[in-house]
Amino acid sequence: MMFLGGVAHAMGSKGAGGGGGGLEVLALPLLFFGIFYLLVFRPQQKQAKKLREFLQNLKTGDRVVTTGGIHGEITGMTDTTVTLEIADRVRVKVTRTAVTGKSQDAAAPEAKTPKS
Repeated sequence: MMFLGGVAHAMGSKGAGGGGGGLEVLALPLLFFGIFYLLVFRPQQKQAKKLREFLQNLKTGDRVVTTGGIHGEITGMTDTTVTLEIADRVRVKVTRTAVTGKSQDAAAPEAKTPKS
């Protein structure tokens, strides 16, 4: 009988708080969250801030591209919309947030001209 009492005592002391505590249990999830934040959330926040600044600095005459892939020159703007001229006398109104960046075809006419 003494043997069973010793086993019960050993099992009780290990499970009652001698195993390390809750900090060790939380360390791994906190480490994963920290890595996830640095690799996903932070770059996404930087990109969103950069896009917000770009949209605020738009002006008439800028050549831009939309999320749908339409390239055009800004001919007019309001707080929420941008009017793009996509061909001669062809204008399209799009929401300001649909503009994703500067158009790369602004330098294309110079690149297409044959060199002598």
